[in-house]
Amino acid sequence: MSANTMDFNIKPSPFAFDSDSLLPEVTTLKPGITIQVIIDYRPATYLDFRFLPGVSFGQRNIGFYKSGTLIGNQQVLESSFLECPMLIKTKGMRLNNSRPYLIGGLNVRYDLAGKKEFDDEKPIYLRIKRFDVYYEAGAGIDFYLPYFKLTIEARMSNGIRDVLVHDPHLGYPQYTNAIESMRSQIWTLSFHFE
Repeated sequence: MSANTMDFNIKPSPFAFDSDSLLPEVTTLKPGITIQVIIDYRPATYLDFRFLPGVSFGQRNIGFYKSGTLIGNQQVLESSFLECPMLIKTKGMRLNNSRPYLIGGLNVRYDLAGKKEFDDEKPIYLRIKRFDVYYEAGAGIDFYLPYFKLTIEARMSNGIRDVLVHDPHLGYPQYTNAIESMRSQIWTLSFHFE
């Protein structure tokens, strides 16, 4: 079980700094949840290969500002990811009943909540692509308890691709046009029971 926070690394359009243009910014970070299954292969004492298929749920809110004032509705972009992280875990020496480690690798995510078309019933004028690849890095500690192992891990994920669909809404093109690129970021705090 994991808690996550999803964010975007937004690169504004070069014209976003003009006096009559909109400046995009993620306004609030909302907590989400991640559920994963652990598949672990240990080829050496201090090395594990981990595959953690699962699902993640979260949302990101983007506000658009003009001269420092929020314009219109926030764009609420919800995500429901199917994810398949493939990670390498390098462990330190065990000290009493704990062992620190570093972890890193790639994660392939598919967003089931991504829209092909705009929904006329909701005032959301941005769309994000469904498929993305992330590189991940993190650290954690394994605690060896009498009947199971508890792991606490913090991990950061950065998307490699620009996930914004650059096809603007016909009535509100200024929202899409204010963004040059948008890359996804996710922070996860995990509690694994093995």
